[in-house]
Amino acid sequence: MMMRLIVRLLINAAALAAAAWAVPGIHYEGWGALALTALIFGIVNALIRPIVMVLSCPLLIVTLGLFTFIINACMLLLAGSLAKMFGIAFFVDSFAAAFLGAIIVSIVSIILSLLLPNPQQRREE
Repeated sequence: MMMRLIVRLLINAAALAAAAWAVPGIHYEGWGALALTALIFGIVNALIRPIVMVLSCPLLIVTLGLFTFIINACMLLLAGSLAKMFGIAFFVDSFAAAFLGAIIVSIVSIILSLLLPNPQQRREE
């Protein structure tokens, strides 16, 4: 359980670093800020995102799931705002940056999740 949490945190940190590298409107100062923001981003995605997904279900159906991109951008903006509120040097300058960043975070997270072994799966074998 703890190992899986650490792997998810590292995946989030790598995905956020990739977004900051690729999108001019996303930036951070130091690896500590990146790690703390990855933790905040993980908490936001675990607690708030499911509620927003359920509440926006009609929009998701009408847009054939494309509204998910807007939700992901909002989650990244929220994580950036919370990081700023806690004095963590991670910044998302605009919704456009959050939108592009969320797409990059999603792609990198999917790729890394496929490439990295699942610690829980290894125990079952």
